[in-house]
Amino acid sequence: MSGQWGKIEGGFSKMTQDVEMKEQQAAPSNSVTSTGPSTLQQLKEIASLIETGAYAREVRRIVRAIRLTIALRRKLKASVLHWFLNFALVPGSEAHSRLSSYLPKEDELDMEVDTATSATPAPVKHSLPEFEIYCYLLVLIFLIDQKRYNEAKACSSASIARLKNVNRRTVDVLAARLYFYYSLSYELTGDLAEIRGNLLALHRIATLRHDELGQETLLNLLLRNYLHYNLFDQAEKLRSKAPRFEAHSNQQFCRYLFYLGKIRTIQLEYTDAKESLLQAARKAPVAALGFRVQCNKWAVIVRLLLGEIPERTVFMQKGMEKALRPYFELTNAVRVGDLELFKAVAEKFSTTFSSDGTQNLIVRLRHNVIRTGLRNISISYSRISLTDVAKKLRLDSENPVADAESIVAKAIRDGAIDATLDHASGWMVSKETGDIYSTNEPQIAFNSRIAFCLNMHNEAVRALRFPPNSDKEKESAEKRRERQQQEQELAKHIAEEDDDEF
Repeated sequence: MSGQWGKIEGGFSKMTQDVEMKEQQAAPSNSVTSTGPSTLQQLKEIASLIETGAYAREVRRIVRAIRLTIALRRKLKASVLHWFLNFALVPGSEAHSRLSSYLPKEDELDMEVDTATSATPAPVKHSLPEFEIYCYLLVLIFLIDQKRYNEAKACSSASIARLKNVNRRTVDVLAARLYFYYSLSYELTGDLAEIRGNLLALHRIATLRHDELGQETLLNLLLRNYLHYNLFDQAEKLRSKAPRFEAHSNQQFCRYLFYLGKIRTIQLEYTDAKESLLQAARKAPVAALGFRVQCNKWAVIVRLLLGEIPERTVFMQKGMEKALRPYFELTNAVRVGDLELFKAVAEKFSTTFSSDGTQNLIVRLRHNVIRTGLRNISISYSRISLTDVAKKLRLDSENPVADAESIVAKAIRDGAIDATLDHASGWMVSKETGDIYSTNEPQIAFNSRIAFCLNMHNEAVRALRFPPNSDKEKESAEKRRERQQQEQELAKHIAEEDDDEF
């Protein structure tokens, strides 16, 4: 009997050892796969940056904290946010209770926060407005990423109401981000028109507080709001009367150029529109692929309306081939001057053009197609009858000869073709092509290129930054190492930044 109990005890001890061995083997895998501690540590570093920036009144630290947050947004979980709210805000306060209500409740079986760490989060001694606004921003980003748009609308509205009572320069950077996500949450639910009046009031407050970054952000949001509902006249009135100053954010400046290009296109100011759209596409970050695609779509249409044919390399840019395919076929139809092919392409991709908002502009291109075909005819024939011109242009009107004559007369008057019209005989007589280098066109082209290069050089010089008092104070080796480390981290985060604003 004692031998049997010995076997049982031996088997039980062996089983407990096996269980302990399995737990010990599973522990390293959990420590490797769990991203909670690292995420919490990064949030603590961000909180430290915000606190230092708030007390020292250094806006650049707040900017760096936002960049770190954008890089961290994919790792955000509800449990992590609950822990951070307990850490940054006073538990039981109004802001803490409101923000906690927007988050889903923690799942005890799927906790990503170490219980030893989350049980006693040491809250900050003095609750700063920067911490509260940053918590609003963090929760709002999480709700939008989780597609909880109704909660995001409520959270963004509460954050805007809180922002109206805070006037601190270190909050301006956080406020600009909140304005963007406030508009985005309403746009995702199709209620963008509801906040137009509130955006105008916020722009007025930002102007009175001399918050230039907030003015820049809110102006772009208002322009986007107007253009979303095709209110181009109101957008132009607002843009022309709003104060302009040196751009504080490259992203906001790119957006402003894009909206300005769209307004100029609708107002038939194609030259200014082309310049704005191309500049926006060049200045946009490489990560903002969708924004650059939209800029190139509108730029292609504007160049076609100007009578230019975009280069093939425009449509072969990396990551844009599929999105720009309809516009490539449209450009080919305009280049050939084939009216039937143009109609076929317009019908084939009508859904794409409507979603891009370029359908009305493509209707304007019909005249350009006819003019291009007429230019090809004038180059190929020294003399051709108007009947043949109507056939080659494939005019399907009731009186194609009369229409061809009016088209030819208008093209000659506008300088599109160098020819004469013999009304009595019904002929179009082309003049001999002269040497373009005997005209001023090469000089004009070179002047425009030189002006562009000089403008780019001047902007690069203005964008240079120098360390303060570099000629008066010699920094120590420790400070130099710290500065170089911060610059390397900043460059790394900028390179890895997933710029979702675009």
